[in-house]
This record gives sequence, C-alpha cells and structure tokens, in this order.
Amino acid sequence: MSEREETRNLETIPVGSLRIIPLEGCKSLGEKVDQYLVRWRTQRESEHKNSLAFSGYQRDSYILPARVPRFGSGEAKGMILESVRGADLYLLVDVANYSLTYSLCGFKNHMSPDDHYQDLKRIIAAVGGKARRITVIMPFLYESRQHKRTARESLDCALALQEMVKMGVDNIITFDAHDPRVQNAIPLNGFETVPVSYQFIKGLLNRVKGLEIDASHMMVVSPDEGGMRRAIYMANVLGLDMGMFYKRRDYTKVIDGRNPIVAHEFLGSSVEGKDIIIVDDMISSGESVLEVASELKKRKANRIFICATFGLFTGGIEKFDKAYQDGIITNVLTTNLIYQTPELLGREWYVDCDLSKYIAYLIDTLNHDASISDLLNPNERIQQIVTKYKNGELNS
Repeated sequence: MSEREETRNLETIPVGSLRIIPLEGCKSLGEKVDQYLVRWRTQRESEHKNSLAFSGYQRDSYILPARVPRFGSGEAKGMILESVRGADLYLLVDVANYSLTYSLCGFKNHMSPDDHYQDLKRIIAAVGGKARRITVIMPFLYESRQHKRTARESLDCALALQEMVKMGVDNIITFDAHDPRVQNAIPLNGFETVPVSYQFIKGLLNRVKGLEIDASHMMVVSPDEGGMRRAIYMANVLGLDMGMFYKRRDYTKVIDGRNPIVAHEFLGSSVEGKDIIIVDDMISSGESVLEVASELKKRKANRIFICATFGLFTGGIEKFDKAYQDGIITNVLTTNLIYQTPELLGREWYVDCDLSKYIAYLIDTLNHDASISDLLNPNERIQQIVTKYKNGELNS
C-alpha cells in the first residue's frame, strides 16, 4: 500500500467501531474487502491505538455475522448474531446475484433483485436503530433503470432510496449509477456514485500489450447518448477522440416494454485502423453493444475493447464467444461488483476488474469521517498508470 493510503486516516477518530455485513449474495466481495481492512489496520501505527476512541480498531475480521433464514412458505426474517450498538455499520448487497436460490412450497426459486432488496431491509430492521451510522454499499443500484417517469409508471429507484433513508440509512454508495440524478429523491442524505474508469484502464493496460494511447491510434466510443458522460471523461483523461452511436427506435411498437431499435447511427471522426474502447454502465443481453462493435468493424476499426461496469449477460455469453471467434471483439472488461459465473471467468476474452481494494479504501476512509474526494477523482492515478505503461514499467 502506498504511503498516501497508509497514513490518510490517522488524524481523525473513527466514527464508531467498524463492522461490515455482506449479505449472502455479496459474500465473496465482502470477504476480500475484509482481508484488506484487517491487513491495513494491523500494519497501521498510531499513538492513539489503545485509547477508548479506537476500541475495536484492530480485529481478526470486521464482518459481523448475520443471517436471513426462510420459512417453507418463502417468507423470511433478518437476524444479526452479535451486538451492533454504537457500530459504524456497512452493508454490502448485490441485487443482481441470481445464483442464490430458496425453497418456496417445495419449488426452487432463484433470488430476484426484489428478494435481495427485501433481505437488505430485513437486516436494517434487525439493527433496530442501535448502530451509530448505517451505510449501504449497493454497487448495482436497485431499479436504477427505472429512474424516470415517461408515462403512467412507477418510480421504483426513487422509492427505494427514500425507503432506505426512512429506515435509518445515513449514506448510500453505488457505482456508475445509470443516471446519478436519481439522488434528487434524497437531497438531504449522502449519496455517492463512484466511477470505475481507473480500474478499466488498469485492467486493459495489464492485459493488452502494444497499445498506442494517443488520438491517432485510439478512440473512445459511447454506444448511446445516455453514456456520453462516461465516454467524455475517459477520452479526456487519456487524451483521445470520442465518438458516439445513437439508437434509432421504432416508436410505433413496444416489445418487452421498450421501443425496438431500428439502427445504430454513428457520430464522430473516422475509426479506420484505430483501437476502440466502448464504454458503458452495463451489458444486459449484450445485443446492443455487439451490434455497435460490428458497426465499428464495418468502418474498419482495429481492436475493440468493451468496458462495462456491470456484466449482467442476461442472454448468456455464447454470442460473445462467437463475436470473439469472428474477430469482432478483442476483450470484454467488467467488474466483480456483481455476480460472475465460473464460465465467464474462464473465458479467454474476459478481463475481471477487481474493485474490492477500492471499496476497502472507501470504507476505511469513511469510518474516520475523512474526505473521499481524492478516491472519487481517479485522474491522478490514471495518469500515473498510463505513464508507467508507456515507459514499459507496468507488470502484467
């Protein structure tokens, strides 16, 4: 760990005794975060370490045991197995983990985002207001795609945020929210949407050799107008040109709740011979992003790298296998913020971007009530890693 992170929190007293509850769907990520925190706080030196304010500062594990057992009817209850009185509590939840199952009247049900969100509320209810502060870390924001009203329809994301706040949640941390303006639903409470640009660039540079990072050889592309903000940021910090596609839709039809896409139209300079980074917040079925990659290949683009914070792969990964074999895509980069199948992790074209260390930094800093501004702005770290790559100093 660098000196900056090693010493960043020692000037302030912790808000409370640090405890983490990773819900079942977020267990592996929570365990990784816990390992970092245990190591850092064991190594960290402070003259105040033995004072009352630092009670419980060093532990073998910061994970607080909790369970959500279910009855045969599918109903459940939240249980916390240790005291949380006065704790600075961090709840980690992955609402997109469909791999977990439960029994419902003898049938096997896969957990939906609704089930995970309900379990989160059960654990918050079990805390019973005894914690000093509750922070929910929900990387994939529940119902984040239902963030605005275009007809007579529900505003599920805003309702969920308000519900958590009413239950006593002080801060909500999410990653790359579909539309960060949803925080307007809770203007008096903490809401952070954390970018993952640095982890994408780090993953790409560690995996791919011989990239020429300049405007003549590389370009950043947004697959739609909604992702422009991410693409503009990445293009600016890397000094590259940017292009975008916009989706031409047939507004006379509705299929699966949406107007079908007729064509992807490209706006931008020539992509011929350039390596392309397609950046988006999520891969759902994958059809849209693969169509964009095909369109870029028709325009004689070189290698294509797809960076998406959340790899849902709701339509399976076979179409990505075919696109890789056909030479349409070179790599797909997504994070471990949501569930990844063993099949996905074993694919040659897949690059896993681990966010556990970053989350541990956020928790460690917030527990000391210190500013996380430098963690939320990764420009300095991006410039450092790009310089190392250009100088041949970056280890694969």
